[in-house]
Amino acid sequence: MSQTTVAGRLGRPQSYVADIERNERRIDVVEYLALAEAIGFDPLSALKDVMKEPMV
Repeated sequence: MSQTTVAGRLGRPQSYVADIERNERRIDVVEYLALAEAIGFDPLSALKDVMKEPMV
């Protein structure tokens, strides 16, 4: 899926998505949920996977 497609679904410019991908912009929980919906993944499942990893 292109950055342009995701940005369009979010109602944001393509540069917003590019900044997230480059780790130049952090996202909050609300943005995380919007991204999950735009991209089509289960946000809870993704968080559970992250929580399985040891914390540093």
